[in-house]
Amino acid sequence: MTAQIIDGNLLSKEIRADIAIQVTALAAKGIQPGLAVILVGEDSASQVYVRNKVKACEDVGFYSLLEKYDAQTTEKKLLARVEALNHDPKIHGILVQLPLPSHIDSQRVIEAIFPHKDVDGFHVASAGALMTGLPGFWPCTPHGCMKMLENIGYDLKGKHAVVIGRSNIVGKPMAMMLLQQSATVTICHSQTHNLKEITLQADVIIAAVGKRNILTADMVKAGAVVLDVGMNRNDEGKLCGDVDFEGVKQVASYITPVPGGVGPMTITLLLTNTLKSAQINIH
Repeated sequence: MTAQIIDGNLLSKEIRADIAIQVTALAAKGIQPGLAVILVGEDSASQVYVRNKVKACEDVGFYSLLEKYDAQTTEKKLLARVEALNHDPKIHGILVQLPLPSHIDSQRVIEAIFPHKDVDGFHVASAGALMTGLPGFWPCTPHGCMKMLENIGYDLKGKHAVVIGRSNIVGKPMAMMLLQQSATVTICHSQTHNLKEITLQADVIIAAVGKRNILTADMVKAGAVVLDVGMNRNDEGKLCGDVDFEGVKQVASYITPVPGGVGPMTITLLLTNTLKSAQINIH
């Protein structure tokens, strides 16, 4: 068996084409979805992510505002800027690129964003809405994973889903979303004993720890679906994920590549959330 590749670029293109149509419909009502992106410091990976987010906004007809601050920027200044954007009617979504410099409390900055503009889905109110099944913004990366499973017509009901990783950004919300679709969910992490024993029981595996080859072919049962959220570099400096792609694709039924898998979906769901915020705010 060789796994079918779930192409994140292709699926993203389809969803973004639909977003562009909805943006045109909003324009007829005098509304243009607006996203403010704040970047603090010179982190090279963050600069790439931010550039991609801004370009994606422009491609679908959003208004995008990119604000860059140096690494010495105070928390007070950042909070004041977030507060101003909260009250800016042209801005429907506010994204503060993480990580922030160590002298700034990331959680305090995230909590300063109004929940209806929290298009990253990181606010406590967003997490609570996801936990209790209420409407709200879902974090973009796990939501992108769910869209990929939906795209291949995968029914999660009664399936055993194993999430490797317990971050607030991917692991925990991923588990909640899978639960909502009636999967049986196991969360594994750095303190989990016998990881292989657990993953071999899985119908679906989501690897999200940022560690190369955390999942190898001998850890995957035949026919499992494998989604790779990791973003690492191999010995040659090329982008790779958390999964041993070449090995696992010989065992799995479906697999996501890195790059070109979950990554493009993350930005696409950010656009979806921003559009949703603009639509909600129609008076």
